[in-house]
Amino acid sequence: MKRVINYSAGPAGIPLEVLEQARDEMLDWNNTGCSVMEVSHRGKEYDALHMETMDLFRELAGMGKDWNVLFCTGGASTQFMMLPWNFLGNGKDKQADYVATGNWSKAAIKEAKRYGKITLPANMELEGERFVAIPKQSDLNLNPAAEYVHYTSNNTVEGTQWHYIPDSKGKPLVCDMSSDIFSRPVDFSKFSMIYAGAQKNLGPSGVTVVAIKDEFLAKANEDLPTMMSYKVFKDKFSMHNTPPCFSIYILNLTMKWLKKNGGLAAMGKINEAKQQALYAAVDGSAGYYTGLANKDSRSWMNIDFKLPSAELDDKFIKDAKAAGIVQVKGYRSMGGIRLSAYNAVSLKDVETTIQFMNDFRSKNA
Repeated sequence: MKRVINYSAGPAGIPLEVLEQARDEMLDWNNTGCSVMEVSHRGKEYDALHMETMDLFRELAGMGKDWNVLFCTGGASTQFMMLPWNFLGNGKDKQADYVATGNWSKAAIKEAKRYGKITLPANMELEGERFVAIPKQSDLNLNPAAEYVHYTSNNTVEGTQWHYIPDSKGKPLVCDMSSDIFSRPVDFSKFSMIYAGAQKNLGPSGVTVVAIKDEFLAKANEDLPTMMSYKVFKDKFSMHNTPPCFSIYILNLTMKWLKKNGGLAAMGKINEAKQQALYAAVDGSAGYYTGLANKDSRSWMNIDFKLPSAELDDKFIKDAKAAGIVQVKGYRSMGGIRLSAYNAVSLKDVETTIQFMNDFRSKNA
């Protein structure tokens, strides 16, 4: 077996220990004589797993029982529509604040405009559809009539990340945490709702975790299609229809792996060391590698940089693959290189990558 160092932005790498356990349990899960993909989601074995996974999420996040954990499908992109439909309706008379910091926040804004008036407390887009920075609190011009304030905590395309939780001035704060969920400690008590596609730090694609406080959920619109209602998901424990059982199973194993290895505090220290080392390699290259984001807004998860030419970018990607370092090509609108150093990427992996970067520079400068 040959495992590579995988910097895919998503679906991203899954801890090897998790994959090995899933492999070992593939044909006989929990002494059922079946795979977890084959048992009834109404059976006691799967029900126990399902409820345990909700509890694990709350435990790792430090959330109380006033938080509802929902397992939705359709990725974060479906939440771009589901959130405003639940809290703005479709009468166009309600308002919400959306902070524009990147590709995915723009996508969320586009969908939200179908359901209400959307105001932008800050729009960080530069000429040429580029985003390189996160706004400061003083830059946020919040709308007092907003039903909620929405932002995207980490921007996978642009390599920027919020390093503080914005003050929403008493309004419910909602966050798309798809690409940095559980990568470091966060004060989740400051939020009314968070959501995250699992395929970065939580497991495979197929399940999106939504966590929402009772107080905020009580304001949700009830005149909705059944599968678009957060209240239905809450009341039915995300099992009104067949849930994505295998994805939830891997989510369960991944969170157990995270808990076993020290939880968010320990993972935060590892991720801090990883990003410091990678950015040091970029900044210490005498201009050979050039970071794309402003230094005070750089992402811990997605390290974006360019080489002196597009031809060298392509050679870097090719040579990295030959060295067992894959999925390093930058997003199509950005170009360059993107190293998505999610939780499953180890510090040793990063050290190997930095050695490759140094060797490549010495050979090709």
